[in-house]
Amino acid sequence: MDRTLKALSLTLSYPSADLQDAMPEIGAVLAADPRIAPDTRKALHKLSDDLGQGDLFDIQESYVMLFDRSRTLSLNLFEHVHGESRDRGGAMVSLIETYREGGFEPATTELPDHLPVLLEFLASRPSSEAQEILADAAHIFDAIRTRLVRRESGYDAAFAALAQLADVKVDAQAVAEMLAQPDDDPTDLEALDAVWEETEVTFGPDPNAGCPQVRDMLAGMDIPALKTTSNNLNRSA
Repeated sequence: MDRTLKALSLTLSYPSADLQDAMPEIGAVLAADPRIAPDTRKALHKLSDDLGQGDLFDIQESYVMLFDRSRTLSLNLFEHVHGESRDRGGAMVSLIETYREGGFEPATTELPDHLPVLLEFLASRPSSEAQEILADAAHIFDAIRTRLVRRESGYDAAFAALAQLADVKVDAQAVAEMLAQPDDDPTDLEALDAVWEETEVTFGPDPNAGCPQVRDMLAGMDIPALKTTSNNLNRSA
């Protein structure tokens, strides 16, 4: 299991109190990976501290404003590749089949191309396969990182780390084309509702059953403190 990919998946998941409790251990995993450049590891350490110690409501609000109210920062990767074209549906089906062939069933109501979900899957795959898939998305990571730097968000470190784990020369032209798209205004809710309005598609378990994704991911990190957090969650579920 690639614990770094799992740690990045958790870092990019919607913040929760339980995730905050686990951030010191998650940060330690990221700080120990020599594949990540020292300056990026330092930035990841700051990000994990901020996520672990900040006011939870403020952190959640910031997360939503960044990733849920901006298509150019969307964590649904196919949004950046296919937009609203019909190709996106076919790509989604293919990705679900890939997950199932790998014995992976996401315990979440997020779409299959949601980055934390993909990273959780890749954490269980051979390193060569994971790196190849990361390399395919490297230009997306770089464009999102650039936009996050512009917004002075510490989450840019997570995307810098993903680009480094991909270990491939980024397609500068593809990045430039993505950055040529104007940024969304996350405060213009009416415009965003119009853009995002589409038929609801549900993948995974019953939305009313809760989302055990973070709980299960914490259990799989193989770190004592994280296992304790997960066991506590299991008892309270």
